Amino acid sequence: MTQTCPSGATLAEAEEFLAEHPEIEAVDIVLHDSNGIGRGKIIRRHELASLYKSGRHMPISILGLDICGEDVHETGLIWDQGDGDLRAWPIPGTLKALHNTQPPRAEVFMSLYDLDGAPMTSDPRHALARQVAEFAKRGLKPAGAFELEFFLLAKDRGPDGKVRPAADVLDGRESRKTEVYSVDHLHGMLPLFSDIYAGAAKAGITAETMISEYAPGQYELTLHYREDVMQAADDLIRLKRIVRQQARAHGVVACFMAKPIADYAGSGMHFHVSLMNDDGKNVFAEGAGEGWRPELLHALGGLRATMAESMLVFAPHLNSWRRFANQSYAPVSTNWGVNNRSVALRVPAGEVRARRIEHRPSGVDANPYLVAATVLAGILHGLDLKIDPGPETVGNGYEDDGASNMPRDWGAAIAAARASDFLKKALGGDMHRTFTEVKAAELARVARTISDVDFDLYLHTV
Repeated sequence: MTQTCPSGATLAEAEEFLAEHPEIEAVDIVLHDSNGIGRGKIIRRHELASLYKSGRHMPISILGLDICGEDVHETGLIWDQGDGDLRAWPIPGTLKALHNTQPPRAEVFMSLYDLDGAPMTSDPRHALARQVAEFAKRGLKPAGAFELEFFLLAKDRGPDGKVRPAADVLDGRESRKTEVYSVDHLHGMLPLFSDIYAGAAKAGITAETMISEYAPGQYELTLHYREDVMQAADDLIRLKRIVRQQARAHGVVACFMAKPIADYAGSGMHFHVSLMNDDGKNVFAEGAGEGWRPELLHALGGLRATMAESMLVFAPHLNSWRRFANQSYAPVSTNWGVNNRSVALRVPAGEVRARRIEHRPSGVDANPYLVAATVLAGILHGLDLKIDPGPETVGNGYEDDGASNMPRDWGAAIAAARASDFLKKALGGDMHRTFTEVKAAELARVARTISDVDFDLYLHTV
């Protein structure tokens, strides 16, 4: 039975894609849960047209899973709903061929809807779409881009049981040095990076500068600014899949943990955001001889005011909290500053027309849809209430002690998020409940796990 697709995808898109890609044999259909994990199915080529005609039934419980793929009954998405089926529909413009796959495959992003076509409100994409719609009511359009930091690790751990940086895929050379900004160091990974760029190009993503980052085996890949912030989130989550797939093809492991190596910096997912008005003008950009625009300052004020209760979105896992340490390039306060990488909210130097806020708290393990939704809601909160951000931090932002309300660990962040009226409004009630209950279940899982650290510390001493 053919139904009207509520996402706006059309059968013509699928037919044109199949005509252009006779080599494609199968398609990954991917729905992203509250952790940003892609869940779905692999369908055969002949099934693609029916996907665009009628969608695909998927169980409601697919959005109520924890990081291990286990049901979290407290979300209300399992037996409270009889684990019934809803309908997933393809997202327009997300059907892309995959690079370097055998047999040749494609992928398409999906979003979940009720059977009557209403958005299923525990789907992270819908949470972001709601915030974009709120800006549209005010004649504003958010634009932005994410930065992707990641580690390339060896498949096997070292003799001490710890992960170790991958050797160069070109010649097998190993390095345990930080190699920050080393161009020569990048050369050893060029075959892998070439495949990453090829995969990005095939997906319509403009991946730009590659950097050897501030830890052994750590890299950063920047993405082209998007006028559509939803597309920016799609770019980030798709690029993670590309990096992981191509790393595997070259015999190494792409790691998106926030802090995989104890003695070095972790991996962030900085979000650059600006606002365009109906005339296409950046409302954050000051005129010649002017000071900072009120819109920029109020946006900063809103982000500062809502950051503490939102930290669970930016640091959603136990490992996320290992990234926050003084002088580690991860922010530990709600401060803001200009051209300053020690603050949480950075206004980069550069061309005025590109004036933007760089939101720095998120780790690369966070869900970009929820990060963007929460950041946009914080900006809107500041604009609506005309919140003053306070004085700019100059110099070492790690010496700023003005963050006494910031949660200091995962458990405190979960408690703050659960109690937050702001976050309920930002994500929507259903998405807020789903996300916080999943996090609470994961905390309980960790709490009842007896780790090797317990035995190292206590087995022969107490």
